[in-house]
Amino acid sequence: MIERAHLKILREINRQGSVTAAADKLCLTQSALSHTIRKLEGLVGCELWEKKGRNIHLTQTGEFLLKEAERILPQLERIDTKLKEFANNEIGTLNIGMECHPCYQWLTQVSAAYLKERDGIDLDVKQRFQFGGMAALFNHDIDILVTPDPIEMKAIHFEPVFPYELVLIVNDENPLAKRSNIQPQDLAEQTLITYPVEPERLDIFQQFLLPANCRPKKHKTMEATEIIIQMVSANRGVTVLPNWLANEYTNKLPVQGIRLGKEGVHKQIHLGIRIEDSQSEHIQSFIKLAKEHKS
Repeated sequence: MIERAHLKILREINRQGSVTAAADKLCLTQSALSHTIRKLEGLVGCELWEKKGRNIHLTQTGEFLLKEAERILPQLERIDTKLKEFANNEIGTLNIGMECHPCYQWLTQVSAAYLKERDGIDLDVKQRFQFGGMAALFNHDIDILVTPDPIEMKAIHFEPVFPYELVLIVNDENPLAKRSNIQPQDLAEQTLITYPVEPERLDIFQQFLLPANCRPKKHKTMEATEIIIQMVSANRGVTVLPNWLANEYTNKLPVQGIRLGKEGVHKQIHLGIRIEDSQSEHIQSFIKLAKEHKS
């Protein structure tokens, strides 16, 4: 009973705001579009919209179908795209999801090498996910998830890429700069600057501060790594970065890295992929290059 054309019509009317504009967008005449909807209304036994002057208002049934159209059509469109890619022996675009804010500089190196090697294959990077990175991977919104915190899931495989250590970055004049390592209580009088991520997802809190029942004096969040480093360089606070990224700044700014605790806080970058895609030549090529560009 329900065809893709019906869902596309409802979605386009919602997007364009009128039957006429929707018909133009779909390359239909207004009468053909209206006839299609009237025929559907006859089949389902109720109206999908009602006109009030020049405006169109969806009925409860119409709202339901619109909601389903917004959910189903993107999935069908992804299928269409995939089929075309299979037919052309190419993947089109490799979508990378990021759950590691400071990894962008590393990713740009991998991306440059990948684009040079894979002519005709584009890359897209997504950082903000409506339901989280794992959900985006599971729902095929992305093809690869870059994360330091893999979560075991039956249909997902995580490939380790490279290990690193988190270090505290402080201004050279900060009293902590003289220490070989710091303890959680040492941050009680410091302003900690982090990326805008919930504290429960930040390693500095989960693996260092909270187990010792400690918190920084203040906690500020900022988007850009460069601005965070400038704040630290101006002695406006301290931050935590991977040691490989910290080394880029300690060599040219009045800042230095200090170990978190005597043993340090150690992490590893992983690339998450769907097991069903594990044999994809394009994905395996990206994993290979990622391992070659260890920071």
